[in-house]
Amino acid sequence: MIDKEFFGEGKNIEFKREIPKDHKKFLKDIIAFSNCTGGKVILGIEDITNTVYGLGDQNPFRLSDNISNMISDACAPQIDPIITVQTVEEKTVLVIDIVPGRFRPYYLKTLGKEASTYIRINGTSRVADARMLQELELEGQRVHYDTLQEIGAEYDEKKAQALCDTMYRIAVSNCADKDHADEVERMTVEKLEDMGILRKVGRDYTPTHAFRLLTDNGIRQAKIQCALFKGTERDIFIDRKEYKGAIFEQIEDAYQFVLKHINLGAMIEGLTRHDIYELPPTAIREMICNAVCHRSYLDESVIQVSIFDDRIEVLSPGMLYGGLDINSAKLGKSRCRNAAIADAFFYMGIIEAWGSGLPRIIRKCKEYNLPEPVFEEFGDGFKATLFRNIAIKVPENAAKVPENAGNMPANPQERQIMQYVTEHGSITTAIVEELLQVKDRRARSILNKMVNDGILLKQGASRSTCYVANK
Repeated sequence: MIDKEFFGEGKNIEFKREIPKDHKKFLKDIIAFSNCTGGKVILGIEDITNTVYGLGDQNPFRLSDNISNMISDACAPQIDPIITVQTVEEKTVLVIDIVPGRFRPYYLKTLGKEASTYIRINGTSRVADARMLQELELEGQRVHYDTLQEIGAEYDEKKAQALCDTMYRIAVSNCADKDHADEVERMTVEKLEDMGILRKVGRDYTPTHAFRLLTDNGIRQAKIQCALFKGTERDIFIDRKEYKGAIFEQIEDAYQFVLKHINLGAMIEGLTRHDIYELPPTAIREMICNAVCHRSYLDESVIQVSIFDDRIEVLSPGMLYGGLDINSAKLGKSRCRNAAIADAFFYMGIIEAWGSGLPRIIRKCKEYNLPEPVFEEFGDGFKATLFRNIAIKVPENAAKVPENAGNMPANPQERQIMQYVTEHGSITTAIVEELLQVKDRRARSILNKMVNDGILLKQGASRSTCYVANK
């Protein structure tokens, strides 16, 4: 029997009292489930009232054969449903179970691919737009968008070597075992090719979309918009920023934006002071990393990080990839939309292990006694929500610390700089690059902000420029 808890239509359930005379209305749900995360069409239940009517006098086994033949004759590529006869409220119904298809896109033969490739969005079946159709075609061919050649772009050996050096430097910086950081394998142009960041055309290298995203990145939609809102609605902005450039730099920028706008406390243990944020920083970074790594770069939307009084939302373009559903993702299963970017992030230590993102976010929130985060497909995007609990924002023995108390800022990177200045008297851009493992542009940006905030003073000019504490 069908469990009553599944009653009610949704993303993966569709009720039909009977097969419509226009078979296309029935088949579009079959196709939509095949193109997305799978689902069930239950025949014999009214879709509006959820009233169980059953199949009446129809022979369920003959009807099952007819439906299988109908789907086989009308749909391309071949869809093989699993059809079972079940009992609900002492009435016989048919459950047509559709698994996520491997040979996407699926469509109606008579209407063609562009007009009848249906997908499932918010519990309804609708025709895929051109962008979604392209993504389904790449999926069906087992091709990742980020590994495709960047048409019109020429290979630049200096830029490729610079990327290798940057990736290696970040990998060493993020090495979990600092005693063995010198054992991190150096990145090479050949390894970039293995990852799909570069491709060989004949004897020559050519950059892929991933190479562009990891370097100068002029892709219009490949950016992160961050905003702090007053209250709990998208109404009044308090602060907002837009981050462009290499996608791994965007992650750091967005992460620092969030840390700047959440509560920070301090807990004293003996002579040691520990800074404690109201939310787990690991979970915040993981949410942003997941959005950048798994978003659809074919979609013209951008990643949005929104901070409200009661929550933080990260919205990324593109639904879950390859038929993956949310429950499976929360258990640690993963399907990779951007293989080259994922490989690059794994090497650099930006992501720790495949499929560990959502379970880690859930675990960290539990450790902080926060409500469980919510993950949902939102239209044709994916949204992760981390809830703020003001009542437990910091431990009871934690004291609130003003951002610039004692000239020691709350921002972790700025704090590292101030610690260096305290010990050595001054600091330069080159030292900041090495200290924080960031590029020259990022180092200058941090230092300029600290000057504008009144934390540092800039002295000298040109190559003799240095920064000292503003006393």
